[in-house]
Amino acid sequence: MDTILSLDWFLILTSLAKTLGIIFLIVLPMVSYTVYAERRVSALIQDRLGPNRVDIPLSVLGSLLGFKWKDRSIFLGGLGQPVADAVKFILKEDLTPAHVNKFYYWLAPCLAMVPAILTLAVIPFGSTLFGVPMVIANVNIGVLFVFAIASLGVYGIVLAGYASNSKYPFLGGVRSSSQMISYELALGLSVIPIFLVIGKLNLSDIIQYQIKHGWLLFPFTALFHSTKSELFHQLVLWPWMFISFVVFTISIFAETNRLPFDLPEAETELVSGYHTEYSSMKFALFFLGEYAAMITGSSLIVVLFLGGWHFPGIPDGSAGWVWGLVNIAVFFGKVAALLFVFIWVRWTLPRFRYDQLMHLGWIFFFEIALVNIFVTAGILAFFA
Repeated sequence: MDTILSLDWFLILTSLAKTLGIIFLIVLPMVSYTVYAERRVSALIQDRLGPNRVDIPLSVLGSLLGFKWKDRSIFLGGLGQPVADAVKFILKEDLTPAHVNKFYYWLAPCLAMVPAILTLAVIPFGSTLFGVPMVIANVNIGVLFVFAIASLGVYGIVLAGYASNSKYPFLGGVRSSSQMISYELALGLSVIPIFLVIGKLNLSDIIQYQIKHGWLLFPFTALFHSTKSELFHQLVLWPWMFISFVVFTISIFAETNRLPFDLPEAETELVSGYHTEYSSMKFALFFLGEYAAMITGSSLIVVLFLGGWHFPGIPDGSAGWVWGLVNIAVFFGKVAALLFVFIWVRWTLPRFRYDQLMHLGWIFFFEIALVNIFVTAGILAFFA
């Protein structure tokens, strides 16, 4: 009995440590610096400088310590900008317009932020560290959990549009709900070929399959420890896995309301869409929710198609805690690369018209994802 209780406490403490570590030490700083990266990358694309002035002011620090340092600062190249933004949001006056439905108006930002954070619980962000698996909840229905929880984020947007009692937020909420319904079909169908190939829904098992047989997007990563028949099988499946990757990735863009699918916000048409009436920390929660959803979507792409924390030639955490940290760094390095793609696409492509967005989702992606399932199933039946 004592052993069982000690194991329960160990599980609780390690899960709590992983939860706090991934949220406060990795995800929230990553959200802040993704915003900073977006501003710098967009400035480079538009031949501007971007935020490059926020450093550590030694004059303020000196006055606190009793020294007289004037016009001196520690140069950071603008890396202090996220801290300045956070302070601005915290100190900004929090207005609640008189015409809004106050309960739903306050509830909406929380509903937009919480699902994006909850879905990170089932994503393996590393191998092991000191023998502890680097996943908060290693459940056997990981992908279904992500889809079920992530789909709740649309309720925050819809409630924000409804509770604001204003025409522009309402139109943004309606657009978002129809957009989510349209692209969640393609999103769900695009991963079925992966489950047909691997036969499991557990995200850790999907990574282990890719370590043994090669990443689904790059099967040659297992070139040196695969038989010729296994490699041929993976190469035959590769075009259909690539189609799944394209449909899934573009659907993630639509699910996170990123350009060219940012119709719910559409500043040129709807002022600011569903968060037009929001300010201060409530607006910041919508902002954080969008970027947290980008991180979750990028993490899911990494797990399903890019081998998760695995990189050829690098051992897992069983070879030592240093390699466990390297695996975590590899995982978030891949996520950061995909976030750069999100930013690059936003500042490169124009926004779709609404009829084009619906046409793409229902006429193209839905049918392509459906045909891809049957083709993959036929290939697997032929090689069985």
